[in-house]
Amino acid sequence: MGFLKNLFGAKDEPNTIDNVRVTTKEEFWSWFQTREREFSASIRTTELENMERTIFGPLSDKLGQLRDGIYFQMGMAGDDTAELVLTPEGNPKNIAFVEELIAAAPSIHGWLFTALKKPESGTYIEMNGLRFGLETLKFYPNDHEDLPDLVDITIVHDEFGGGSDKTIKNGSFLFLDNYLGELDFLTKIDHVSFSSPADATKDLIPIDALPNFLDTRAALFVEKYDGVRIFTDSDPHVIMEATHESGHRLVATVNEELLKWDKKASHPWILFVTIEYDCTHHGGLPDAETADELNAIEDSITAKLRDQDGYLNVGRDAANNTRTIYFACIEFRNASKVLDRVIKDYTGKLSINYEIAHDKYWQAVDHFRQN
Repeated sequence: MGFLKNLFGAKDEPNTIDNVRVTTKEEFWSWFQTREREFSASIRTTELENMERTIFGPLSDKLGQLRDGIYFQMGMAGDDTAELVLTPEGNPKNIAFVEELIAAAPSIHGWLFTALKKPESGTYIEMNGLRFGLETLKFYPNDHEDLPDLVDITIVHDEFGGGSDKTIKNGSFLFLDNYLGELDFLTKIDHVSFSSPADATKDLIPIDALPNFLDTRAALFVEKYDGVRIFTDSDPHVIMEATHESGHRLVATVNEELLKWDKKASHPWILFVTIEYDCTHHGGLPDAETADELNAIEDSITAKLRDQDGYLNVGRDAANNTRTIYFACIEFRNASKVLDRVIKDYTGKLSINYEIAHDKYWQAVDHFRQN
């Protein structure tokens, strides 16, 4: 099934944008219903210019009004059914939003609405004269004695090691994203490297065995860590000081027990919350009043992301007018919803942003352990 992708945003095609502004899921779908017949007709044409005018610009614009980082694919799911796939392109913080937006979709005759790219077993990718699929890709797993739960694979392509390495990496990632499905590609693989057949260090495995390998590793992981919870109220914290790369002081407060914990992989998502403030006269560190405000925000987040529910406040640091708080989480959906609400609560007061990364061994807080 061929899909059209939005390759540019609304700003690239200003003449295609209408005056309707959407701020809620309901408003988006109401607007979509006014354009769905035009979209459906455009999908059936082969005129790229027409598709850019009628689909790419307007749909990119409306999705951008709802939230940054939401993309789409559109194509025919059958002779009489058009399909709209919404995707965050692998960004965990947007997955829950995409799923909720699709869940709110109305029933429209001739349309199928899908959250995230689903597995396509017969898919292959062609890029710059190279083909990526079951017949051209193989893999083997890499074991790490000190990181036993890390899912690390090496992808092998005959042409790797020459002048096309960048294309091979991009094409392979795109293939895996479609072959495994967006969610499995994001959540079941921790690290991917590449090799030529000559440089491979293990026997090569056909790529069509990869889904079963990943499912087995995921099942063993769940069995090993299911139900692991820890309470941190009485944990000792340490205060660290260092010099930021800017030359200013960096001050951190860290849960010392969590850094030593031997079950870090049970909470394999790291949530980074960054709060910007203006205390240049304190060398980029918060003054007492600002510190109280920052602590209130952190307390608000911690009250909603509780340790017994699987969210661990590992620590925080401050430098250059920015506080960063690090949470280790058992999942990413609820964490993103909580942060979205907190950001709305503090709109117009302080600038708050967040990111979520799959990080089984909390490598994002290695700088605390090194100190």
